[in-house]
Amino acid sequence: MYQNDPLKVLTGEVRLSYCNLTAPRAAQQGGEPKYSVTLLIPKTDFATKADIDASIQAAVNEALPKVWNGVRPPQIRVPIYDGDGVRPSGVPFGDECKGHWVITASSKNKPQVVGMDNINCELAPSDIYSGMYARVTIRFFGYSNSGNKGIGCGLGNVMKTRDGEALAGNASASVDFAGVGNAPTAPAYGSAAPATAPTAYGAPTAYGAPTAYGAPASATPPWNTTNGINPITGLPM
Repeated sequence: MYQNDPLKVLTGEVRLSYCNLTAPRAAQQGGEPKYSVTLLIPKTDFATKADIDASIQAAVNEALPKVWNGVRPPQIRVPIYDGDGVRPSGVPFGDECKGHWVITASSKNKPQVVGMDNINCELAPSDIYSGMYARVTIRFFGYSNSGNKGIGCGLGNVMKTRDGEALAGNASASVDFAGVGNAPTAPAYGSAAPATAPTAYGAPTAYGAPTAYGAPASATPPWNTTNGINPITGLPM
């Protein structure tokens, strides 16, 4: 039990997924926006699992007279799942959930997210992401909604313990550009000479001297090759 509240748990170190801690988000279209996070609790953390089980039982005992009118539901929904199994929809959990207990906590109020080095100062949004590690306070409660009766999990505050590999495909720049040199290599334009040397643009190609348009190619008319005799009349020209 945490701080004499049987419904409240301070987890050991967990990994955060689906991290909506800096801005609220609706779980479905038209739903109420809430702050939320999914906790991946290592199955080796027996102490945290025991605390969660005890707090869920305390929430059941409290809800029985206050929420469920003294009638215990035949099947009580609880918010913790086996990461090696499947989601309530029947879809298997992601690889990051293997070997973990999975629980989602939410709140209408913005949680405080602090670091271990200074619990009095909230972290910048850029330091908060899915994949980081933290310790989280959560609180369980009973609910009855549209015929569904069970135990919900409220989100308290978050203390980041260390960085981790980002989830949801958010790779860092150091990962994206690993192995790339500091200076880009210039393309080797012209390193291979063309089979034929290009013509220097602007320099005239020596196709021969141009003919002066309008001037005959020879000063002597072609008919002068008949020794001064007109080939048509046969008379001297």
